[in-house]
Amino acid sequence: MTSDLSTLTSAADRWDGMAKEFHKQEVAYKRDVHGISMGQSWTGLSADAANRRFDITLKEFQKAQVEAKAVASLLRDAHTQFTSLWGKLDSARQDAVEAGLKVSDQGLVSFDTGKLSQAEHKAWVHDPDYQDSVRKSVSSWQQLIDQRVKDVGDADKDVQTALRAVVVDGDPLDGTLTGFNGQAQGDIDKYADQKPVHTKTDGWAADGEVKLTGPGVGFSATTDPKYGKEGSVKAYADLFHATAQGTLTNGDWKLAGIADGYGGARATANYGFNNKGVVGKAEASAGLRALIEGRAEYGPYAGGYGRADGFAGAEVGVNAKVTKDEFTVGAKAFAGAKGGIAGGGEVAGIGFGATAEGWAGRGAEAWWGYKKDDDGNFHLGGEAGASPILGGSVGFEFTVDPDKLSETAGDAADAVGDAVDSVGDGIGSVKDSVTNWF
Repeated sequence: MTSDLSTLTSAADRWDGMAKEFHKQEVAYKRDVHGISMGQSWTGLSADAANRRFDITLKEFQKAQVEAKAVASLLRDAHTQFTSLWGKLDSARQDAVEAGLKVSDQGLVSFDTGKLSQAEHKAWVHDPDYQDSVRKSVSSWQQLIDQRVKDVGDADKDVQTALRAVVVDGDPLDGTLTGFNGQAQGDIDKYADQKPVHTKTDGWAADGEVKLTGPGVGFSATTDPKYGKEGSVKAYADLFHATAQGTLTNGDWKLAGIADGYGGARATANYGFNNKGVVGKAEASAGLRALIEGRAEYGPYAGGYGRADGFAGAEVGVNAKVTKDEFTVGAKAFAGAKGGIAGGGEVAGIGFGATAEGWAGRGAEAWWGYKKDDDGNFHLGGEAGASPILGGSVGFEFTVDPDKLSETAGDAADAVGDAVDSVGDGIGSVKDSVTNWF
């Protein structure tokens, strides 16, 4: 109830500003780039190819404006809905308090005996009819509060659905696979009715997406003397990269799966020496990769996962990294095909996993270390393998999720606190009853 909803309208203003900036870029691109290929001074096959590419890019600038304005409209629509629904929830809470009840921060309704007069308190202790009327009143107000909370939650999910769907390029014939959405709409209800990325079946909420990119080639080299001696070089020739992922949630239960496939060649190298630490890495690979993984979690308390992957091609690499968040060393060289499986489990944020691979080809690899990922989780593990012709590798990994660990500990502390409070309330009720009896 304390969230600052004005941030939604502020964000909407920024998105409107982004649309204006895209318009400026469209004008500049049309004048300085697109106009070159449309003149009479450049003809031939290269000009025809440029015309097609430049047309696509110009349309992307135009569609980007449509998408940005739609996001701004969705954010303002969300502000209107949340303001109305939160007002109804707060009004229901105030009405319940005026009716002689208490509403906790978690939305739990209870009878407020602290406001009773001595006569009312005796009636509360001795009169079964009065007690029954109180129970009915508490139940009725609890249902209303629960419904108001559910309304806010449903609106939040609809906003999430709309914001995810509005940025999806729904035109497969516009020359891009992951471009801007030229059919973006600024009405949450239109996306909520369609439910493109959010459905419910028997209490389970589903969410997922599919991405496909390629073919494409590129090269980049960067250095930045502001941070000392560091830089990176990257070259790639991608045939395709396809990813499909989805989740199912129902209360504390969460099921997640991902399938990923890649074909192409890549080479990267980077180095760094600064106040964050020392980094050196170089690797190259060419071939086909595939991965499929499934996870099951129950809140922050327990979970498990299984994974299978395969590779056919050649790869070579070496890395060393020493920073406050990571210390890893490794090297690999392999040519052939390999397939592997992995599995593990987690309890209260502490997990263990193991991997095993079978190799058909020549090569060797090994790595060891610990690191902190983008989600703040810590990983400690290692892997080693070798194959003159047929061979394989085995590895292990420990993980620690600080958020789940602290949440589990907090839940345990809350449970102990609730138990102590219940005992205290029971003792107080007995004391009050004895006092009023006499």
